[in-house]
Amino acid sequence: MSVEVELLELSRKLLTAIDGGDWQTYVSLCLESITCFEPEANGQLIAGMPFHKFYFDLPATATKPAKQSTIASPYVRMIGDAAVVTYIRVVQKLDSNGSPVSTTAMETRIWQKTSGGWKHVHFHRTPC
Repeated sequence: MSVEVELLELSRKLLTAIDGGDWQTYVSLCLESITCFEPEANGQLIAGMPFHKFYFDLPATATKPAKQSTIASPYVRMIGDAAVVTYIRVVQKLDSNGSPVSTTAMETRIWQKTSGGWKHVHFHRTPC
Protein backbone atom coordinates (compact mmCIF):
# COMPACT_ATOMS: atom_id res chain seq x y z
CA MET A 1 0.00 0.00 0.00
CA SER A 2 1.38 3.42 -0.90
CA VAL A 3 1.73 6.15 1.72
CA GLU A 4 -0.89 8.21 -0.14
CA VAL A 5 -3.43 5.37 0.04
CA GLU A 6 -2.60 4.80 3.72
CA LEU A 7 -3.19 8.50 4.53
CA LEU A 8 -6.51 8.55 2.68
CA GLU A 9 -7.59 5.43 4.61
CA LEU A 10 -6.57 7.07 7.89
CA SER A 11 -8.50 10.21 6.91
CA ARG A 12 -11.60 8.10 6.14
CA LYS A 13 -11.20 6.30 9.48
CA LEU A 14 -10.98 9.68 11.21
CA LEU A 15 -14.18 10.94 9.54
CA THR A 16 -15.99 7.70 10.40
CA ALA A 17 -14.96 8.18 14.05
CA ILE A 18 -16.23 11.78 13.97
CA ASP A 19 -19.53 10.81 12.32
CA GLY A 20 -20.08 7.94 14.76
CA GLY A 21 -19.00 9.77 17.91
CA ASP A 22 -16.15 7.28 18.46
CA TRP A 23 -13.89 9.28 20.80
CA GLN A 24 -11.41 6.44 21.42
CA THR A 25 -10.65 6.02 17.71
CA TYR A 26 -10.42 9.79 17.27
CA VAL A 27 -7.91 10.03 20.14
CA SER A 28 -5.85 7.16 18.72
CA LEU A 29 -5.47 9.01 15.41
CA CYS A 30 -4.74 12.51 16.75
CA LEU A 31 -1.78 14.10 18.48
CA GLU A 32 -2.85 15.47 21.89
CA SER A 33 -1.66 18.94 20.82
CA ILE A 34 -3.70 18.97 17.59
CA THR A 35 -4.55 22.44 16.26
CA CYS A 36 -7.38 23.57 14.01
CA PHE A 37 -9.31 26.34 12.35
CA GLU A 38 -12.96 25.37 11.93
CA PRO A 39 -16.32 27.18 11.86
CA GLU A 40 -17.21 26.12 15.41
CA ALA A 41 -14.15 28.01 16.68
CA ASN A 42 -15.36 31.32 15.21
CA GLY A 43 -12.05 32.19 13.55
CA GLN A 44 -9.87 31.22 16.51
CA LEU A 45 -6.96 28.78 16.42
CA ILE A 46 -7.84 25.91 18.76
CA ALA A 47 -5.10 23.73 20.32
CA GLY A 48 -5.62 20.44 22.14
CA MET A 49 -8.35 17.85 22.44
CA PRO A 50 -10.80 19.29 25.02
CA PHE A 51 -12.54 21.52 22.43
CA HIS A 52 -13.25 18.47 20.26
CA LYS A 53 -14.28 16.20 23.17
CA PHE A 54 -17.15 18.57 23.94
CA TYR A 55 -18.81 17.63 20.63
CA PHE A 56 -18.20 13.91 21.11
CA ASP A 57 -19.81 14.12 24.56
CA LEU A 58 -23.07 15.65 23.33
CA PRO A 59 -25.94 13.23 23.89
CA ALA A 60 -27.41 11.46 20.88
CA THR A 61 -30.63 13.35 20.16
CA ALA A 62 -32.70 14.47 17.20
CA THR A 63 -30.37 17.49 16.97
CA LYS A 64 -27.39 15.15 16.56
CA PRO A 65 -28.59 12.70 13.90
CA ALA A 66 -26.55 9.94 12.33
CA LYS A 67 -24.41 11.11 9.44
CA GLN A 68 -22.01 9.81 6.84
CA SER A 69 -19.00 11.53 5.28
CA THR A 70 -17.54 10.91 1.84
CA ILE A 71 -14.15 12.16 0.65
CA ALA A 72 -14.33 13.68 -2.85
CA SER A 73 -11.47 15.00 -5.01
CA PRO A 74 -8.67 13.98 -2.61
CA TYR A 75 -5.07 15.09 -3.02
CA VAL A 76 -2.08 14.03 -0.91
CA ARG A 77 1.22 15.96 -0.78
CA MET A 78 4.17 14.51 1.09
CA ILE A 79 6.53 16.94 2.88
CA GLY A 80 9.29 14.97 4.61
CA ASP A 81 7.78 13.25 7.67
CA ALA A 82 4.48 15.10 7.18
CA ALA A 83 1.66 15.01 4.66
CA VAL A 84 -1.07 17.39 3.58
CA VAL A 85 -4.35 15.68 2.71
CA THR A 86 -6.95 17.89 1.05
CA TYR A 87 -10.44 17.01 -0.17
CA ILE A 88 -14.06 18.05 -0.31
CA ARG A 89 -16.04 16.41 2.49
CA VAL A 90 -19.62 15.56 1.58
CA VAL A 91 -21.77 14.93 4.65
CA GLN A 92 -25.13 13.21 4.36
CA LYS A 93 -27.59 13.41 7.25
CA LEU A 94 -31.26 13.94 8.01
CA ASP A 95 -32.70 17.39 8.61
CA SER A 96 -35.16 18.16 11.42
CA ASN A 97 -38.02 16.84 9.25
CA GLY A 98 -36.28 13.54 8.59
CA SER A 99 -35.43 14.40 4.99
CA PRO A 100 -31.95 13.65 3.67
CA VAL A 101 -29.64 16.63 3.14
CA SER A 102 -26.03 16.89 2.00
CA THR A 103 -23.51 19.58 2.89
CA THR A 104 -19.95 20.11 1.70
CA ALA A 105 -16.80 21.55 3.21
CA MET A 106 -13.23 22.03 2.02
CA GLU A 107 -10.88 20.24 4.43
CA THR A 108 -7.12 20.20 4.80
CA ARG A 109 -5.65 17.69 7.23
CA ILE A 110 -2.00 17.56 8.23
CA TRP A 111 -0.57 14.19 9.27
CA GLN A 112 2.88 13.68 10.83
CA LYS A 113 4.85 10.44 10.93
CA THR A 114 5.78 9.64 14.55
CA SER A 115 7.37 6.62 16.22
CA GLY A 116 3.80 5.40 16.82
CA GLY A 117 2.72 5.81 13.19
CA TRP A 118 0.86 8.62 11.46
CA LYS A 119 -0.84 11.16 13.74
CA HIS A 120 -3.30 13.87 12.78
CA VAL A 121 -1.74 17.18 13.93
CA HIS A 122 -3.73 20.03 12.30
CA PHE A 123 -6.83 20.66 10.21
CA HIS A 124 -8.68 23.49 8.57
CA ARG A 125 -12.35 23.17 7.52
CA THR A 126 -14.30 25.73 5.52
CA PRO A 127 -17.90 25.22 4.37
CA CYS A 128 -18.42 25.37 0.61
